[in-house]
Amino acid sequence: MLLNTKSDMIFLSPPHLGEKEKDYIQEALDSNWIAPTGPHLDAFEKEVADYIGVDGAVALSSGTAAIHVALSLLNIEKGDKVFCSTLTFVASANPILYLGGEPVFIDSEPTSWNMSSVALAKALKEAAIKDELPKAVIVVHLYGQTAKMDEIMEICNDYEVPVIEDAAESLGSTYKGKASGSIGEYGIFSFNGNKIITSSGGGMIVSNSKEALEKARFLATQAKDPAPFYQHSKMGFNYRLSNILAAIGRAQFSLLDERVHLRRKVFTVYQKELNQINGVSFMPEYLGSRSSRWLTVLLVDEKVTGNSASEIVTYLNQQNIEARAVWKPLHLQPLFKGCSYYSHYPGKHVAEELFQSGICLPSGSSLTEIDQMFVINHLKKVLESSYDREAVI
Repeated sequence: MLLNTKSDMIFLSPPHLGEKEKDYIQEALDSNWIAPTGPHLDAFEKEVADYIGVDGAVALSSGTAAIHVALSLLNIEKGDKVFCSTLTFVASANPILYLGGEPVFIDSEPTSWNMSSVALAKALKEAAIKDELPKAVIVVHLYGQTAKMDEIMEICNDYEVPVIEDAAESLGSTYKGKASGSIGEYGIFSFNGNKIITSSGGGMIVSNSKEALEKARFLATQAKDPAPFYQHSKMGFNYRLSNILAAIGRAQFSLLDERVHLRRKVFTVYQKELNQINGVSFMPEYLGSRSSRWLTVLLVDEKVTGNSASEIVTYLNQQNIEARAVWKPLHLQPLFKGCSYYSHYPGKHVAEELFQSGICLPSGSSLTEIDQMFVINHLKKVLESSYDREAVI
């Protein structure tokens, strides 16, 4: 049995602080701008919008809030259908429920692991026949890898269905030279503590429609009417990011390209060390895309390696290595029991296959070479079967 020789947990994707955060926070404190307004908030929105290549942005309390606002801008109401990637975190679809909508889940495809255009086309065709077209399609860019947006946008444009890009995991990634989040009608980002950059908590909605963004800002600040007193004609939300958190976000954002470089370097080391092992492969990066590699994801063929992904995750966690399964597809979640789902091909469920064989490895931009080799050495012992299997089960 392998014994753990490391007392500190190696985390999956911990925050990576730089030198500017304290200075920016102190500046916010000194100026007394700590509420959900202020110069850092304005600057953060402009800097992200300029980087993404869109006309504007609104900083919010979370990526989930950003999806909620985006759906609200598209007037999603009770009974409206919204198509959504099934291989994603629950936050991608929960806002559909907030508004009383009905999620319809779309399978992944093998070359990007993201939304299958084949399944999407089938779902939209059937919906059109029934006169039940969705009010929106939420496309998720998984683990830093962009979906095949040309195919998806062409299909959605044919049916005049707007696209929301859930780019919570893909800030810094590109598709055919375009920034993730800049292609659909709305893009959303997350600055949660585990993301490639963080404001401790927070999110953002971006768009080329300044009119829509003004409405988003209105909705996110309790929908206060322009009146000399507190008047409200529409339900709003308390979703604005604070100036002090925006200060952290700005400091982090200034290092985004470096963070992407470091995460891609982490992936390269894993790939070099493990790619030659039978039964092992990695999340692909197809031609025309550039992934931020927010997380490095390993696939294991249990028939070849002799061990399931879940057994390996259990073993790694016993060694103080935080590893996790790939997202459980939303169409398999108890919360969404009874929701419609479209597979990639009849009898071919790509998201389910990835869930069964995928392992998310420690991928932080602050991961040291020593810690990464600690992870790799344990993986090699597992995958090359030179360990006590009873330690895993």
